[in-house]
Amino acid sequence: MAVPLLDLSRQHQPLQVQLEAASASVLRSGRFVLSEEVAALEQEIADYAGVKRAVAVSSGTDALLVAMMALGIGPGDEVLCPAFTFFATAGCIARLGAVPVWVDVRADDFNLDLEDAEQKIGPKTKAIIPVHLFGQMASMDCVMALARQNNLQVIEDAAQSLGARYEGKMAGSIGEVGCYSFYPTKNLGGFGDGGMVVTQDEALADKLVWLRNHGMNPRYYHRYVGGNFRMDAIQAALLRVKLPHLESYHDARREHAAAYLEALPDVQAFALPRELEGRHHVWNQFTVRVPGGRRDALRQFLAERKIGSEIYYPVTLDQQECFRGVGRGSDRLPVSHRMAEEVLSIPVFPEMTVEERDEVIAALKAFA
Repeated sequence: MAVPLLDLSRQHQPLQVQLEAASASVLRSGRFVLSEEVAALEQEIADYAGVKRAVAVSSGTDALLVAMMALGIGPGDEVLCPAFTFFATAGCIARLGAVPVWVDVRADDFNLDLEDAEQKIGPKTKAIIPVHLFGQMASMDCVMALARQNNLQVIEDAAQSLGARYEGKMAGSIGEVGCYSFYPTKNLGGFGDGGMVVTQDEALADKLVWLRNHGMNPRYYHRYVGGNFRMDAIQAALLRVKLPHLESYHDARREHAAAYLEALPDVQAFALPRELEGRHHVWNQFTVRVPGGRRDALRQFLAERKIGSEIYYPVTLDQQECFRGVGRGSDRLPVSHRMAEEVLSIPVFPEMTVEERDEVIAALKAFA
């Protein structure tokens, strides 16, 4: 039995009538950029996340970029950033002329090691970006305490964690801003690129609205040098069809993760991820760690059995060619570097069948 890492067609097929109707409505309206659909999605995401404002943008990357622009991060400013995450987190720092300060991650949840972060704060450090990686939030009480003690702005990179919770609070709702991605592979995946910035600060939200549209307010009068970060109406309309189903998608992912954790052995062949106390994990990825240089052997073993897997991420950010010699802190990242050599993500998508899940479990047991 072939088991894909992800199969979006299974999620979209039951919604096909509603998705086609939403698309047709946008086509008939003639309003293709921003529009009432975008405003409605913004309100629905704000309500879901428990924030005062949500500002739709063109991608998760642009959400991070415009959030940093709105907070005034610029040339020479330092931003604490995990070395083990997707490129966009640090790429947006560099695009603004700011300096990434590479912070190690923890082996138990793949999120920021705050002891390492504290040691790397310097006189130019202006912000910290906790990345809620793979669907589980960082320890936000500790992040916020560290930030307040050092006068740092907090930008939550919740691209993979819309719906995750920490002590009952939604990902993205705790820092100055939270950033979501609607890339198709995310838990709330769109039909192309899309993103959202959320905040409890009304004035900051207004600035975000202006910056996403060339810093313009009113029309043709520009307060800031912004960018074209607008969301297309058709993306908003389609996401609005899927949003009411998001919690059921999370429930299914959590069920698969629980089954893996119950069925798979506690062995030296691989280490399983876990949900930490006080967290609500939404399992954008189920990522095992394979020590001893055997990660690629496991991936090949699964591929021979037609089971999908992927390495997120094979290279830490400090080791990327474009960041060589950039930033500081790369000399002390032992866990991040080990994670890049050990991690492998296996299928956990909501529509995976029990039979497919059992196939994955059987393969992992056989490898062990």
